[in-house]
Amino acid sequence: MTYYRLAPAVVARILGLALVGLAVIAFVTTIVVAVAHGSIDIVIGIVLLGALVVLGATWWLRSRAWVVRCGEEGYAVRLVRGAGVRRAAWTDVADAVTTTTRGIPCLVLRLHDGGTTSIPVPLLAIDREEFVRQMQRHLGAGQRVRPLQ
Repeated sequence: MTYYRLAPAVVARILGLALVGLAVIAFVTTIVVAVAHGSIDIVIGIVLLGALVVLGATWWLRSRAWVVRCGEEGYAVRLVRGAGVRRAAWTDVADAVTTTTRGIPCLVLRLHDGGTTSIPVPLLAIDREEFVRQMQRHLGAGQRVRPLQ
């Protein structure tokens, strides 16, 4: 099984948004606690809980989250909005092409039934050309195609 994970720049953007969200929550909580004459311990607790959530998300995004998973039988795609068909067997794939969708380089797997799977390559923590080569190898092995000698 081969896993293609998120690119570090994408992880950094996601975590940056999470930290901004945590700051907004801390600000709003501080205002509410001040108006209600509550304890500052509520704000501290919420900020600490939010920090733990961000740390957990960091660990998950860096070590567990994957975008594409390839096995002997087929592939699966997740964390990609608008990917199309999320999983299929290699024998269902008619061909693989590279294209640009909305200015983003993508690998598109076209299926025999007319469906497609679009994988935006900049999301992945791998070089674009290397990813295409590896996907061609997976596709060839999955369809039991041997390279010419």
